[in-house]
Amino acid sequence: MSDSCTAPDPRWPEPVTETVPPPAKAAEARAVAAAFAESLDPPPSATAVQDLLLLVSELVTNAVRHAGSVTALAFGADATSLYVRVADPSPDRPQQRVPDLTGAAGGFGWPLVQRLARKVTIRNHPGQGKVILAALPR
Repeated sequence: MSDSCTAPDPRWPEPVTETVPPPAKAAEARAVAAAFAESLDPPPSATAVQDLLLLVSELVTNAVRHAGSVTALAFGADATSLYVRVADPSPDRPQQRVPDLTGAAGGFGWPLVQRLARKVTIRNHPGQGKVILAALPR
Protein backbone atom coordinates (compact mmCIF):
# COMPACT_ATOMS: atom_id res chain seq x y z
CA MET A 1 0.00 0.00 0.00
CA SER A 2 1.29 3.44 -0.84
CA ASP A 3 2.07 5.57 2.18
CA SER A 4 -0.39 8.42 1.81
CA CYS A 5 0.75 9.83 5.13
CA THR A 6 3.98 11.14 3.65
CA ALA A 7 2.53 12.55 0.44
CA PRO A 8 3.75 16.11 -0.20
CA ASP A 9 1.73 18.77 1.56
CA PRO A 10 2.65 22.45 1.33
CA ARG A 11 1.59 23.01 4.94
CA TRP A 12 3.67 20.14 6.30
CA PRO A 13 7.09 21.25 7.54
CA GLU A 14 10.30 19.46 6.69
CA PRO A 15 12.03 17.44 7.95
CA VAL A 16 9.44 14.88 8.93
CA THR A 17 10.07 12.07 11.40
CA GLU A 18 8.20 8.97 10.31
CA THR A 19 7.86 5.71 12.21
CA VAL A 20 8.72 2.56 10.27
CA PRO A 21 6.98 0.26 10.83
CA PRO A 22 3.97 2.17 12.13
CA PRO A 23 3.08 1.52 15.77
CA ALA A 24 0.62 -1.21 16.67
CA LYS A 25 -0.16 0.28 20.09
CA ALA A 26 -0.61 3.72 21.61
CA ALA A 27 2.33 3.14 23.99
CA GLU A 28 4.67 2.65 21.01
CA ALA A 29 3.36 5.84 19.40
CA ARG A 30 3.85 7.80 22.63
CA ALA A 31 7.46 6.62 22.85
CA VAL A 32 8.15 7.77 19.29
CA ALA A 33 6.39 11.09 19.94
CA ALA A 34 8.45 11.66 23.09
CA ALA A 35 11.69 10.93 21.23
CA PHE A 36 10.64 13.32 18.46
CA ALA A 37 9.88 16.09 20.96
CA GLU A 38 13.23 15.52 22.71
CA SER A 39 15.05 15.89 19.39
CA LEU A 40 13.71 19.39 18.73
CA ASP A 41 15.83 22.50 19.22
CA PRO A 42 14.55 24.63 20.75
CA PRO A 43 12.49 22.16 22.74
CA PRO A 44 8.72 22.54 22.90
CA SER A 45 7.12 23.52 26.20
CA ALA A 46 6.33 20.81 28.74
CA THR A 47 2.63 21.43 28.15
CA ALA A 48 3.10 21.02 24.39
CA VAL A 49 4.88 17.69 24.91
CA GLN A 50 2.12 16.43 27.24
CA ASP A 51 -0.52 17.49 24.71
CA LEU A 52 1.43 15.81 21.89
CA LEU A 53 1.64 12.52 23.80
CA LEU A 54 -2.07 12.58 24.64
CA LEU A 55 -3.11 13.51 21.10
CA VAL A 56 -0.95 10.79 19.54
CA SER A 57 -2.27 8.25 22.02
CA GLU A 58 -5.88 9.10 21.18
CA LEU A 59 -5.36 9.13 17.39
CA VAL A 60 -3.52 5.80 17.40
CA THR A 61 -6.02 4.20 19.79
CA ASN A 62 -8.89 5.33 17.56
CA ALA A 63 -7.15 4.02 14.42
CA VAL A 64 -6.52 0.62 15.99
CA ARG A 65 -9.98 0.38 17.55
CA HIS A 66 -12.06 1.61 14.61
CA ALA A 67 -9.90 0.86 11.54
CA GLY A 68 -7.88 -2.14 12.71
CA SER A 69 -4.42 -0.59 12.45
CA VAL A 70 -2.23 2.44 11.86
CA THR A 71 -0.71 2.44 8.37
CA ALA A 72 1.58 5.44 8.93
CA LEU A 73 2.61 7.85 11.68
CA ALA A 74 4.71 10.97 11.14
CA PHE A 75 5.72 14.06 13.08
CA GLY A 76 6.88 17.52 12.08
CA ALA A 77 7.51 20.88 13.70
CA ASP A 78 8.05 24.51 12.89
CA ALA A 79 8.62 27.54 15.09
CA THR A 80 5.04 27.69 16.37
CA SER A 81 3.50 24.22 15.97
CA LEU A 82 3.95 20.49 16.37
CA TYR A 83 2.36 18.35 13.66
CA VAL A 84 1.09 14.78 13.73
CA ARG A 85 -0.12 12.61 10.85
CA VAL A 86 -1.87 9.32 11.48
CA ALA A 87 -3.06 7.18 8.58
CA ASP A 88 -5.32 4.14 8.80
CA PRO A 89 -6.99 1.82 6.27
CA SER A 90 -10.58 2.93 6.91
CA PRO A 91 -12.26 5.63 4.80
CA ASP A 92 -14.70 6.31 7.66
CA ARG A 93 -14.32 9.69 9.30
CA PRO A 94 -14.23 9.92 13.10
CA GLN A 95 -17.68 10.34 14.59
CA GLN A 96 -18.67 12.53 17.47
CA ARG A 97 -20.34 10.28 20.06
CA VAL A 98 -21.83 10.84 23.45
CA PRO A 99 -19.07 9.79 25.87
CA ASP A 100 -19.82 6.72 27.97
CA LEU A 101 -19.22 7.87 31.54
CA THR A 102 -18.80 4.25 32.67
CA GLY A 103 -15.75 3.98 30.40
CA ALA A 104 -17.03 0.84 28.69
CA ALA A 105 -17.74 2.29 25.24
CA GLY A 106 -15.40 5.29 25.08
CA GLY A 107 -16.43 8.36 23.13
CA PHE A 108 -13.84 10.68 24.70
CA GLY A 109 -11.00 10.42 22.18
CA TRP A 110 -12.22 12.43 19.21
CA PRO A 111 -13.50 15.39 21.27
CA LEU A 112 -10.19 15.39 23.13
CA VAL A 113 -8.24 15.48 19.85
CA GLN A 114 -10.33 18.43 18.69
CA ARG A 115 -9.74 20.31 21.95
CA LEU A 116 -5.98 19.73 22.03
CA ALA A 117 -5.27 20.54 18.39
CA ARG A 118 -5.10 24.00 16.90
CA LYS A 119 -6.30 22.48 13.62
CA VAL A 120 -7.40 19.01 12.50
CA THR A 121 -7.74 17.98 8.86
CA ILE A 122 -9.04 14.65 7.57
CA ARG A 123 -8.15 13.52 4.07
CA ASN A 124 -9.66 10.49 2.41
CA HIS A 125 -7.55 8.57 -0.08
CA PRO A 126 -9.75 6.21 -2.16
CA GLY A 127 -8.68 2.63 -1.70
CA GLN A 128 -6.11 3.59 0.94
CA GLY A 129 -8.13 4.87 3.88
CA LYS A 130 -7.67 8.26 5.50
CA VAL A 131 -5.03 10.53 6.96
CA ILE A 132 -5.67 12.72 9.99
CA LEU A 133 -3.38 15.74 10.30
CA ALA A 134 -3.29 17.66 13.56
CA ALA A 135 -1.39 20.79 14.54
CA LEU A 136 -0.72 21.67 18.17
CA PRO A 137 0.74 24.84 19.66
CA ARG A 138 4.45 24.41 20.32
